[in-house]
Amino acid sequence: MSLSNVRASLDEINNELKNIEERREKLLKGTRDVISLCSKCIVDIHYNNKNEAQRKILKAREMLDEFRIYAKVDLHKYIAVAEQEFVEAFSLMSIVENSILPGIEDVKVSGSSYAMGLLDCIGELKRMVYERIRSGRAHEAAKLFAIMEEIYSLIYPFAIYDNLIAGLRRKLDVAKILIEDIRAVITEESRRENMIKAIEHLEARLGKS
Repeated sequence: MSLSNVRASLDEINNELKNIEERREKLLKGTRDVISLCSKCIVDIHYNNKNEAQRKILKAREMLDEFRIYAKVDLHKYIAVAEQEFVEAFSLMSIVENSILPGIEDVKVSGSSYAMGLLDCIGELKRMVYERIRSGRAHEAAKLFAIMEEIYSLIYPFAIYDNLIAGLRRKLDVAKILIEDIRAVITEESRRENMIKAIEHLEARLGKS
């Protein structure tokens, strides 16, 4: 009995698996670099190093475009986290520059990566809100908080797809806690400002009398 067909089939399978493994290894290393770039980009944004942040986000986009060719459909899971980090950094950059937040066609990622990346952005916005409050820019803090709330409210209905987007409900729960924390801080700051204004108004009246 000849096993030539079996041998040929196994050779074909072996070549296919080698190809998958080579692409997988490239993606594992490459996406780590993308994640690192996006993380550094976010740090640059917080420190107002916009030119450096822009350079890093453009490099990350270029690398992701290349890795999608290797990922195809079968290995997409290996670029999902990198896509999320890219959406997070890109969205944060847009907010800082008062630009329109990117749509999915702007960032060219999967639907799950887009939703998860936007939710991650809420955490970075929390840091910005605290920074604005500390520096006496309560109005800017309130605007950022409004963006946090809107992102959350837009994505919340997708909680029903938690079985399709792993970890989505958990991120929604975390985002809700962050928003409630900030709401308390914003409310307290507003009360403090109103109290200061009331005291100043009273002092002015007493000074005239």
